[in-house]
Amino acid sequence: MNNYTRARVGVAGATGYAGVELLKRLARHPGADLRLAMGAGASEGRRVPALARIWDAPVIPFDLDRLADETDVVFLAVPDTLAAEVAPTLTARGARVFDLSGAFRLRNDDERRKWYPHAPAVRVPVAYGLTERNRAAVREAQLIACPGCYPTAALLALQPLVDAELIEGGVIIDAKSGISGAGKTPSERTHFSEIHGSIAAYGVFAHRHAAEIEQELGMPVTFVPHLVPIDRGIFETIYARLRPNTTAADVERALAAAYESSPFVRLTGAELPEIKHVAHTNFCDIGWRVERSGGQLVLVACIDNLVKGAAGQAIQNFNVAVGLDEAVGLN
Repeated sequence: MNNYTRARVGVAGATGYAGVELLKRLARHPGADLRLAMGAGASEGRRVPALARIWDAPVIPFDLDRLADETDVVFLAVPDTLAAEVAPTLTARGARVFDLSGAFRLRNDDERRKWYPHAPAVRVPVAYGLTERNRAAVREAQLIACPGCYPTAALLALQPLVDAELIEGGVIIDAKSGISGAGKTPSERTHFSEIHGSIAAYGVFAHRHAAEIEQELGMPVTFVPHLVPIDRGIFETIYARLRPNTTAADVERALAAAYESSPFVRLTGAELPEIKHVAHTNFCDIGWRVERSGGQLVLVACIDNLVKGAAGQAIQNFNVAVGLDEAVGLN
């Protein structure tokens, strides 16, 4: 037995990659009473083999009324269009919503209409759920917009340095994602014969995550994502020009100060991290090299796109929001 007060929890989009990750952890989470697992539409109604003996109940078709009536907390791992439609109703009916889609991440109305044209402005406070940077906002908000996987790695690496005014500009983010980052619905790009043995850039100057990164940093970046033939993981090599007289020690001090109380950020210094170090975990590993004082900075940041980049970060936010240690259910 434990002394946790358990929130009634529902998951919508439970058969997608992020949804399955949510169920795996929430079904065993001491602070969550998992009541409902729903698909993103009317076609669900089956058990998920990957969850045998973890969640043996069927995944039922999406039902807004049941979510609102039978749960206190809702995790939305559904497409942006559905999240944009149902999140305002759920919050109006008293639910606390952790949205893994991008529908409510952008605060500027024009930017949100550009990248998420179905997403309305909402009346309740919305927190941008990058846990390590926004714990206070997450604790108070009713709607938490969990960041994208690419922005999570980029912002955890860059924001402390921007805040400390160590970066002069010229930020380039060379980002690579495993194929699960494209979602579970198959496409020509994600067929095995298309992706196997290849690496492809996409969304150059046209990826919505660039707007998200620029919003949080308050500065322009060049963001180029790539699809690589692995199942999971985000690997970002970030280039930036340091302000004059900035040293590697200055970079280390700023990052260490920002994350001294953050259990899921690991600073590796000159030992640059790899995807295999973070796969299936909620860690973000950050390493760096500095060419010379006041010269070129190279940061390397790695996360698992389905855990720290999606389900794990959502649960970390849930823990903060309900007053639990943020590592509960994630170690």
